[in-house]
Amino acid sequence: MKKSRLAINSVSTRHANLEEALAAYRRAGFKFVEFALSQVKEYMEEGHSVGDVRDMLNRYGLRCVGGFQRPVVCFGSARERKANHRLIAGNARLLSELGATTMVVGTDGPKDPGKVKDPVGDIARVFAALAREIKDTGVTMCIEFNWSPVVKSLRTAAEVARRSRAGNVGVLFDPAHYHCTPTKFDQINAETVPYIKHVHVDDMRDKPGELSNCNADRVLPGQGCLDLKAIFRTLEKHGYRGYYAIEMFNDKLWAMSPTAAARRMYKSLLPYC
Repeated sequence: MKKSRLAINSVSTRHANLEEALAAYRRAGFKFVEFALSQVKEYMEEGHSVGDVRDMLNRYGLRCVGGFQRPVVCFGSARERKANHRLIAGNARLLSELGATTMVVGTDGPKDPGKVKDPVGDIARVFAALAREIKDTGVTMCIEFNWSPVVKSLRTAAEVARRSRAGNVGVLFDPAHYHCTPTKFDQINAETVPYIKHVHVDDMRDKPGELSNCNADRVLPGQGCLDLKAIFRTLEKHGYRGYYAIEMFNDKLWAMSPTAAARRMYKSLLPYC
């Protein structure tokens, strides 16, 4: 893990506006940001353009590397799927205009799983179709396991990506979801890591995974029970060379000024570089 690949997810701070957030991230030492796209869209609804967001990124010496907003609907009605896929494609184009190459997404599941013969295959087919639609954007959809009643582990997320047969379908690895799902350390291997296209960073309180809340129980790297050094070392051993974006849902950090919170997060990452 290198300092040159450190990023921050904008959900990690509470800020009055997008400019306050970006200024805070740059002061803290970050050069890369992953956006909660709802924040970008709110800024644009105030009368700003994508160009204004790009200009602001440039002004603070930051680059957008990814974003997230909604899961991909695979099992809803035809109308629901059409509207959702239009949103997903639009988000890919927005991220592309901002210079990003990854988009974190989840998936849904069937209302009656017992009646679906191959839900993983069904999800893979939907992702394959969406991948073709957004291929020209250069954005890769990264499936976040545990954001779905079906895709509950790294192994299953990698299987969806594999069965999609699309180069722009990959996996998002997040230590919090690793801790709270059936994912095992030995699943971070030569078969799954090539599908991992983006990594979130966080640590977890020392609680059993099945009793943990994958968001509320996050703590800063080094303050929890996860062997992050071993995890990151294994990811890189098997070829991961992407960004590491810290993503926190932490009341103590949210109570701080964005600059103070971002500095604390940046400092917590340095021992792993």
